[in-house]
Amino acid sequence: MFRKIVCTLLALLCICFAFAPLKAEGETPAEEKPSVYKHDPMENPKAAEDIIVNSEAVYGYSPSPDSVRLKQFVNAIDWTDPAQVEDAKQQRIEYHQSMDELYKMIVDLLHQGKNVEEIARAVSQRRNGIRLESYKDDPEGLARVKQSNLETYGSELGPTADSLHDKYGSWQTVLEKALSANPGMDACLGLYDEYYDTYDLAEEAAKNPAEDPVKEKTYTVVKGDSLSRIAKKFLGSGREWKKIWEANRSKIKNPDLIYPGQVLILP
Repeated sequence: MFRKIVCTLLALLCICFAFAPLKAEGETPAEEKPSVYKHDPMENPKAAEDIIVNSEAVYGYSPSPDSVRLKQFVNAIDWTDPAQVEDAKQQRIEYHQSMDELYKMIVDLLHQGKNVEEIARAVSQRRNGIRLESYKDDPEGLARVKQSNLETYGSELGPTADSLHDKYGSWQTVLEKALSANPGMDACLGLYDEYYDTYDLAEEAAKNPAEDPVKEKTYTVVKGDSLSRIAKKFLGSGREWKKIWEANRSKIKNPDLIYPGQVLILP
């Protein structure tokens, strides 16, 4: 009787193995496949509303047909074609490089305690200047741009900060438009981690009141922060992280371990 039971169990096990799905050697289950990014774009609401997860896309994401800002790019290129995506990526990198001056300006102004209106005004004015300077070797093109600005905005230099505020209704939006930083597009082009620190600059400015010189300036740690990231944002370089650590030794025992909700003094 016991032998009969054992034989029956063995037969059932054989049937289970026979119908089990085969997995190719070296294949990783889809849910375990590592993301191409350290930071998940879908955890960023502004990115998530503009992109979809696309396992066939070069970087795992493509523009969403439901996106207001990126829907025109859904069929602009083949997001599964490495060559086309690489060309678009290089153009995107050039754009970001042209914005580096503005990113640094915002960080410097935040460090000075400027409020969002002051930052938006300065950045908008400099953005106009950068656009005109890009035509320095093309006098005819410069003349056309100035004429277009004059007809559209009433000024050869481009839109004023006040006209932009009238149009968008908030200084934070004015600043965001000046940067035109779209994290969703960066996610589609393999650049999300590289420019991750720039995405919340406008929001950071909106939270930054005019600095009271009597009070200490502080920062509340959020998920994904590190001392180097905070130093880059407020001190201009990630290498300055030790200054933040020294100012907060009483609450940071290990500089590699900081937690959301911690309030840090910024030197």
